[in-house]
Amino acid sequence: MAACAHCHSVIHQSSKFCSECGVPVGSLPQMTGVTGRQVSAYAAPAQAIPANPAHQHSGFAQVFGLDPRIALLTVVVDTMLFGGTVATLGASTVVSVPAGIVLGLITYRAQRHWYGDDRESAMLKGLIVGLLTAIPTSLPGLLTIPSGIVGLLHMLPWKRKNRMLT
Repeated sequence: MAACAHCHSVIHQSSKFCSECGVPVGSLPQMTGVTGRQVSAYAAPAQAIPANPAHQHSGFAQVFGLDPRIALLTVVVDTMLFGGTVATLGASTVVSVPAGIVLGLITYRAQRHWYGDDRESAMLKGLIVGLLTAIPTSLPGLLTIPSGIVGLLHMLPWKRKNRMLT
């Protein structure tokens, strides 16, 4: 038995990949004599996942932040929908659901590509924005403006320079 030099989990000597982190056994020097978790010799090797620098920093701003452009778009769309609902006495509520779905999809894509969220985080944020937009109230403005401010602070250039230094 040997231990992975990357994650320190136990690797069976006949394995080609670490079953925990997916690193090929030959790519890193192995450590011997390290005790750790027992791994089955029949465990399937995990796929190596490339590290994405945007996903490595998962602090408050990454978890709760929205891209500021999405926060602004959400406020604008919700203002139009809520104003239309009030003006038509609820007759335009049927437009809110498709608009919420479209805005949720836009949020998912933007959070993945502009903000650097992983799939699960972007999906959750997209579902929340879509659901809040589909409800004919002014809730999205109250919730997305603070998230947009957090996202804006997270994306400032001086913040990126500090991240690269650490």
